[in-house]
Amino acid sequence: MAFPPPVGGGTGRGLKSPLYFLPMDLRNFSQNLEPFMRVEERRKRIESELGVDLSLLSIEEKKIGQADEKNCEQMFGAVPIPVGLAGPLTIHFSSGEVQEVYLPLATTEGALIASVNRGCKALSQAGGVHVKSEYKGITRSIAFEVQSTKCEVRRKEIEELESEWKKFAEATSDHLKVLSYEIDAKDDFLFLTIAADTDEAMGMNMITIAADAVGHFLSEKLGIPLITIAANVDSDKKPSERTKKLGRGYDVRAEATLTEEVLQSVLRADAAAMLKTAHAKLEIGSSIAGSLGKNLHAANIVAALYLAMGQDAAHVVEGSLTDTRVEIVGARHAVPLQPLRVSVHCPAILVGVRGGGTALPAQKQCLDLLLKNRTSLHPSKQLAESIGAAVLAGEVSLLAAQATNTLAESHKKHARKDH
Repeated sequence: MAFPPPVGGGTGRGLKSPLYFLPMDLRNFSQNLEPFMRVEERRKRIESELGVDLSLLSIEEKKIGQADEKNCEQMFGAVPIPVGLAGPLTIHFSSGEVQEVYLPLATTEGALIASVNRGCKALSQAGGVHVKSEYKGITRSIAFEVQSTKCEVRRKEIEELESEWKKFAEATSDHLKVLSYEIDAKDDFLFLTIAADTDEAMGMNMITIAADAVGHFLSEKLGIPLITIAANVDSDKKPSERTKKLGRGYDVRAEATLTEEVLQSVLRADAAAMLKTAHAKLEIGSSIAGSLGKNLHAANIVAALYLAMGQDAAHVVEGSLTDTRVEIVGARHAVPLQPLRVSVHCPAILVGVRGGGTALPAQKQCLDLLLKNRTSLHPSKQLAESIGAAVLAGEVSLLAAQATNTLAESHKKHARKDH
């Protein structure tokens, strides 16, 4: 197909083919220009070049922080996401300490925060959420090209060189320590997956830099081609059976027992209906779909908390691997008004309190809000356990709404068009 020749002064406006668009200059500014002015200037250039109005993306100077330098290339503004509060939620942390936590949730989904808030009320009145967690570390997998007949030989060589390549990894950061590793081989490729403790940071950038150092060292030492330092065995930002089985970041478990009184007074539901709904939805429905995560809407809570507190929102994928379990306490069969135990297992909560978007002004305030009452736990661990408890609150409330067939009614009330 032949396109007409370019017209106009080369600006790209009004042309019939996107092939004629020329890149805008969004990087060349005076060295003395402050971040706020760079962002404003980019926005004005885009508006002028494309003939659009982007005025509502303008951001106050004090809210930019270091976003222009560290978080967003060619930043020209910001999109506000509503943040609502749920809580308090009573949490029994793995340290044995009990705290009331408030949850800042960034979302545009009506009824979500109201639902989580109801879950917080129910769980708190029932005595709180008991949480425990295990730190699995952040992972990166490195792929090497190795003849299939020599994979076992290379595997043994990598194992023998463990102390050396670990030194290369840990030399990349004072805050990184290798915790464990796994080696897989298939066809003509060998995969080394490293798990590391990255202190207060979530650590994807840190482990990537460490993996790069290890990859190049082993490639040169063993004479094997380095294919990539992100080989998908780590399943970063992708759902996988391996992540579900082995965990990634923080493996968090949270549970609570809902009394008869709470079931009736707060959730307006009974144990039998909730148990039956959970069985149909979580077990049977999930099985038919082949779902990796048997939960109600864990991703909703993970996403809302991650966005509010400057976490990497793409890791909501791992959060969706959550499994939710519901059972009657002290009975095999559903009996109305029996206490109900509800628990969640979140195998991969990937969070940190430093790095990424956690230092941005608004996100930092939300993070400080949730962590206002500090425990003796590592702050990232406290954050992960708080998120696990929040997921349980969301699950409990939605389960009750579905068990009583009031889900649609809630959305009409809280998310109706004229609200």
